[in-house]
Amino acid sequence: MTPGTDIDIKEFLIRQVLLDPRRDAELALKKQLSYIAGERVHKAHIYVGMATCAQIAGARATYQAIKEYLSDHHMDAVLVEGGCNGLCCEEPIVDVQLPGKTRLSFGRLTADKVQLLMDEIMNDNLPDLPLLGQYANPILQQWDNVDTMEEHPFFAHQHRLLLEHCGLIDPVSVSQYIARGGYWAFADTIARHTPAGVCDIITRSGLSGRGGGGFPTGKKWQAALDTVSDQKYLVCNAVESDPGSYMNRVVIESNPHRLIEAVLIAAYAVGAAKAYVFIRQEFTLAVKRLEEAIEQARDYGLTGHHIYDSGVNIDVVVKQGARAFVCGEETALNNSIEGKRAMPSSKPPYPAERGLWNKPTIVNNVETLINVPLIIRHGPEWFQSLGTPTSKGTKLFTLSGSLRRYGTAEVAMGTSFGDVIEKIGGGMADGKTFKAIVLGINSGSYITEENLDKEIDFKVLKDIGAALGSGAFVVLDQGVCMVDLAKFFTAFFKKESCGKCIPCREGTARMLEVMERATRRPSDEKSFQTLERFKGVMQLKSLAAVIGETSLCSLGKSAPNAILNTLKYFKHEFDAHIFERKCEANVCTDLRIYLIDVDACTGCTACFQKCPVDAIIGSPRYPHFIVQDKCIGCGSCHDVCKFNAVLIK
Repeated sequence: MTPGTDIDIKEFLIRQVLLDPRRDAELALKKQLSYIAGERVHKAHIYVGMATCAQIAGARATYQAIKEYLSDHHMDAVLVEGGCNGLCCEEPIVDVQLPGKTRLSFGRLTADKVQLLMDEIMNDNLPDLPLLGQYANPILQQWDNVDTMEEHPFFAHQHRLLLEHCGLIDPVSVSQYIARGGYWAFADTIARHTPAGVCDIITRSGLSGRGGGGFPTGKKWQAALDTVSDQKYLVCNAVESDPGSYMNRVVIESNPHRLIEAVLIAAYAVGAAKAYVFIRQEFTLAVKRLEEAIEQARDYGLTGHHIYDSGVNIDVVVKQGARAFVCGEETALNNSIEGKRAMPSSKPPYPAERGLWNKPTIVNNVETLINVPLIIRHGPEWFQSLGTPTSKGTKLFTLSGSLRRYGTAEVAMGTSFGDVIEKIGGGMADGKTFKAIVLGINSGSYITEENLDKEIDFKVLKDIGAALGSGAFVVLDQGVCMVDLAKFFTAFFKKESCGKCIPCREGTARMLEVMERATRRPSDEKSFQTLERFKGVMQLKSLAAVIGETSLCSLGKSAPNAILNTLKYFKHEFDAHIFERKCEANVCTDLRIYLIDVDACTGCTACFQKCPVDAIIGSPRYPHFIVQDKCIGCGSCHDVCKFNAVLIK
């Protein structure tokens, strides 16, 4: 039997689960929890992945089609707006669980396939649709001849701890989260541990910051705890403004209660009575689900005043910020929360000593924090057993680029980059040839072919002059121009610079100017301009080094990395742009030279009519020619030619 009403479930979970130290040992309790958790169901449950990535792929239409089907056929089934399981390349994903049967997961299930799915599955038949697998469960009957999700190539080589509930539970069901072990760690923390004890556990676990710096989390917390103050703050950095990553957003949209529990434990550990989750306002779905989850936690007595008679007071507030890359820097983030312009401050003093409103403040990112409940529940020794001697635990990545499979993945520290590409990502897409991995725009680090066997490890990457970054994992093929990519990175940093310090503000502008000249064909360049161009190129490396060494915050310090790494690993491409005025990948349009093959040209005049600068001459039915001095390299002639007569040199 399971509790019959929402009030019964609430009281049951609070009294017999959260506040009962014997909860793990009771078999009857586990059976009751399995129903609340959704592992067992009394009637059909249909989960539609409705995270942002899924909605972009058409999940909203799929959800609506299923809803209409259930209504038209008067079916009594539960339809849930779920999260993302990480396999974004298969969206929209729909899971179906029938009473007594294991849960099935279908991929690429667009609205037009809903009729077939529902007609078959509701009659206990497997439809002829793309099937990802079934979730193995020993207490349920398995479907015949269906592989488990754990055997799927994307999941088989992952170590899913932080993502264990993503895509499985209703993101805004606090009862499901508690029934699956959620908030147990927080209940134990305030009942059995002192703040100093929690800091000690995190220190002994070896947890390092996942924002890119890798600073020991326990040491950071201890500094704030040791600082005497009448008020302290805990800030969760959920900005995630790196263009190459979105795994933190996936976590918030798919399992917001895990983050709230982590924030509560961290706030207790440093003695903070108020915690902020700072998130970009355009993450509308993440904000909505997070605020709803906070309200549920408050209703269950998990936040607020005198939590479960412990004397602990913690309020959690969502603070929405503008889209600004600099807000990823902790002092700029704190200024934004205070209502000031998001500009970094010089350190020391560090926020752990003097942060929000000059009070001790701890700033951790989402991935760092969501490790904490697991460490409290399983112990620091358990976490120490994961990963490598110098990097503990797992790492989340947003896989994208030229891969057969892309999405959000979690791997154990110590996994090689090559294994992530081949085993999880499925190798290069469309038979393309590997060129490099970009580990996020904030690190500007490249992993080239000779380093694919290197382990994902803070120290290993430092030894080869790279950094792990925040979690972007963009795989590039040979069709990418690395000089053009470095120019894009530089333009991004110039745009996102807050302008406070001169090295970053002026230096990024100067670097961008040099990169633009390197990727542009000088049609009428004067001799002194040529000299200036070469002078700028010769000084580029030293300019980048000065910017990195003298900038105030991490944005400016990392801004030159892409250029420095391009010069380190792809200098031949840079030289080709500068000296030969040629882009090997034919990406830089301003360096393209267009020619017309007179043998293939039929004189159809399509290119003649399309050219915006009248650079093409010729008569109808006779071969045409391109006047190079007038050509601007727009490529219009190449696009309209139906006879492949326009060539790119």
